[in-house]
Amino acid sequence: MQVTTKAIVLSSIKYGDTSLIVKAFTVSDGLKSYLLKGVLSSKRGKLKAAYFLPLMQLEIVANHKNKDTLESIREAKVAVPYKSLHTDIVKNSLVLFLAEMLGNSIQEQEEDQALFNYLEYALHWLDENAPPPSFHLLFLLNLTKFLGFYPDTSFVKAPYFDLLEGGFVTAPSLNPMIQGDEIVHFKTLLGINFDALQAIQMNRPQRQELLKKVILYFELHLHGFRKPKSLAVLNAVFE
Repeated sequence: MQVTTKAIVLSSIKYGDTSLIVKAFTVSDGLKSYLLKGVLSSKRGKLKAAYFLPLMQLEIVANHKNKDTLESIREAKVAVPYKSLHTDIVKNSLVLFLAEMLGNSIQEQEEDQALFNYLEYALHWLDENAPPPSFHLLFLLNLTKFLGFYPDTSFVKAPYFDLLEGGFVTAPSLNPMIQGDEIVHFKTLLGINFDALQAIQMNRPQRQELLKKVILYFELHLHGFRKPKSLAVLNAVFE
């Protein structure tokens, strides 16, 4: 079936000498993987390799057989031209990390307009603004709303957050916990928007430790989730 849909590129891997395998999140069908034959050698074709950088927002014409095989893309154009996401070193490091997190987290091959809208909004905000050091923390916490395990804030005044249960508790258990200074920073990120991030006061070690807990939260709640390899690069860039 031929479809015309918006798509956000999550990853592209070289296949052979001239082709790419691209994973993308589409409006029409959720997560899709495509084989782009000869795209690295073609200079006049309708598909250009530069379109398939991480988190590029495209409009594509694709053939979807929906049989758990690699699909094909007939045409592609940039839907949202970025100003700085792939040229600013800090933003590009964020893009690589967030694209890997999304690729490891989004598993559904079905339409999810709300999630797509959130990604569009967040990427536009990041492209237009200087990135606050805690941007990726809020991005990931917001993402859990759409993946089904946003923190339960019913007892938000409690001093511990149980990562396995996904809620605040009054006493620690054997489950992994967020506690102490970390719980204060964690609570400040709940329910705010990206514009409010400038007021968040966290130093580099505090951000890194909280990010470890957030990634563990994803591991505990998503079957088959893998830790992102790009985390080291992100930590090196954010002083």
